Amino acid sequence: MLRAVRITVTGVVQGVGFRPAITRLALSVGVNGYVKNLGGGEVEIWVEGEDRKVELFIKSIEKGITPTAKIEKIIINDAKPNNFNEFTIHKSSSDSLLISEVPPDISICEWCLKEILDKENRRYAYAFNSCAWCGPRYSIIESIPYDRDNTSWKEFPLCPSCIEAYNDVSDIRRFHGEGISCSYCGPRLNLLDNDLKLLNVRDPILETAKLINEGCIVAVKGIGGYHLACLASDDEVVLKLRLRKHRPRQPFAIMALNLEILKKLVLVNDKAEKLLLSYERPILILPRTADANVSPLVAPGLNTLGVFIPYTGLHYLLLMNIKDKFAIMTSGNPTGHPMIIGEEDLKKLTSVADYFLVHNRRIINRVDDSVIRFTRGEAVFLRRGRGYAPRWIETNLRFSRPVIAFGSDLQSTGAIAIDNKIIPTQYIGDVDEYECYKDLEKYLYRLCNYYKINPKDAIIVSDLHPLYSSSLLAENWSNKYGSELIKVQHHKAHMASAMLDNLHDIDEPAVAITIDGAGYGEDGAIWGGEILTWDSEKIERKAHLEYQIMPGGDLATKYPARMLVSILSKILSEEEIVRLFERRGLIHYFPHGFEEFQQCISLAKSGRGQLTSSTGRVLDSVSVLLQLCKERTYEGEPAILLEEHASNGREIKLLTSDLINYKDGIIPTTKIICQLAYWIDNTTSQDIAY
Repeated sequence: MLRAVRITVTGVVQGVGFRPAITRLALSVGVNGYVKNLGGGEVEIWVEGEDRKVELFIKSIEKGITPTAKIEKIIINDAKPNNFNEFTIHKSSSDSLLISEVPPDISICEWCLKEILDKENRRYAYAFNSCAWCGPRYSIIESIPYDRDNTSWKEFPLCPSCIEAYNDVSDIRRFHGEGISCSYCGPRLNLLDNDLKLLNVRDPILETAKLINEGCIVAVKGIGGYHLACLASDDEVVLKLRLRKHRPRQPFAIMALNLEILKKLVLVNDKAEKLLLSYERPILILPRTADANVSPLVAPGLNTLGVFIPYTGLHYLLLMNIKDKFAIMTSGNPTGHPMIIGEEDLKKLTSVADYFLVHNRRIINRVDDSVIRFTRGEAVFLRRGRGYAPRWIETNLRFSRPVIAFGSDLQSTGAIAIDNKIIPTQYIGDVDEYECYKDLEKYLYRLCNYYKINPKDAIIVSDLHPLYSSSLLAENWSNKYGSELIKVQHHKAHMASAMLDNLHDIDEPAVAITIDGAGYGEDGAIWGGEILTWDSEKIERKAHLEYQIMPGGDLATKYPARMLVSILSKILSEEEIVRLFERRGLIHYFPHGFEEFQQCISLAKSGRGQLTSSTGRVLDSVSVLLQLCKERTYEGEPAILLEEHASNGREIKLLTSDLINYKDGIIPTTKIICQLAYWIDNTTSQDIAY
């Protein structure tokens, strides 16, 4: 009996070799019809044939047919046969029946890697080798559906050999592979000097490796932006990078040629190994080995390193020729600015890089490397970018209207929500910097375009802070499109996201402890140490850390000794604080010495200044007390150093119950810090940190 069905498949099914795999499946099973991409990111399949063959076809799809596809939903509708006499790939349609995921960038597959290492293969040493299963996706997409003409690949017409592979149904990885190319028709590499003049070299990659081996810093164009590459084993080279980048202590990431090399640098367990070798290839924060040949200046004061392995052919070919087989590979951006993606902005890096390894494939979407650390054995994002963005997050809620969320200002990410899905942008950065501000707007626009969201029909959501750049941008959109604007308190948003992460039933009550560095509170104070409750209708603040004054406002964040003075000033006299700071050698923690120190005491004693319940500021104070951090040079530095110091400590009981009891919803911190100051001369700093 002849049967026909129309099948709609959603998920990550475009840009992952799904249509070619469906075609091969249809030919092997013996059914006719077609497959095509649709404009919402989904795939439509029409199949007809004998009933048992159609059923086998459907079951084969459900089992999975490509290594990188992620099927979310399969919808099957019976139809009247059209009497197709073959199975073909139809031209993509802009029609959208259901939403589906925009594919993220995928690391080079093992087969493409083998080809560039095989001297007999025509793609030997070809830096841009990719196939239907791997390669850049989101970073090069202008619009969906994912077709070559909708990406920056459109500027590289296929040569006859690649056209033959594209049309060869037996070529498992290149049949209708939209991102295929070779050295004849693909992008070209060039090496530029510091004046951005083209150098006449036979092999730009070999020459780049040679320059790095000689101690140079080279800006290397990758999938989602430029990296700065240099030796990680040479103190002088790393110091040079720090001075030029104005980055005194923030850790640099290291890329190692393979897992074998990487295991000489860091300790890798099974979970870490699986992530390191995954298609996403994130940077992982892992404990360094005792004999790692890595300069201490790569991650000052830390016993961990951020590491990853190559995710493109270019990176593999480069690292193969670097003497250490590993190198610093950090974001190529001027301090405070987003990563460079276009050659027109290279001038911004001439004060940092000695040379530039560039290519002529455009980057459409800037995508930073993802960063993950392990907490109690579980992987936790520190930065969600390449390999993961813009994959969606399914929730147990269904949004009746689209939502466009503008995030916070620091280390920001925007998002849209539609149906039961939240689709975050890639990591944007600090939105108070103008280029990041424009990026937030640009990538929210693109998500709206990808998923056919009209901002006029959406709810706009922003942080409660009235002066955040992200809040002002949200207000602009609300005014421009006439959209409803909802402002959400920072820590209540944290609680809501935690509830969604854990698929908490919103009809059930919940309690959350939300701790961070800063968030504008409903009373105008800076919150950051809150106990919140949910009663199925609203989130309420039930308790918080004791308010402390921030002498000098944001200066107390940059120079954490100010917070220690402020907290101690509630109980100790000026003379007692002076004696403690002199004994601990902390006076020089103030840039202007004793005069600034005294001024800070006066400000704190006056009781005037910005109030905060921030856990971050309390941890900053302990970090100063233990002589760990004089100045915060990157986000979270005092607390990170404190955590590192605590790893060598042991549990001891320093705090009595009367110090940590709270009343009237206030959790005391002044008495705790004063008690730690009392114990500091009789207990190891590692134990206090612990």
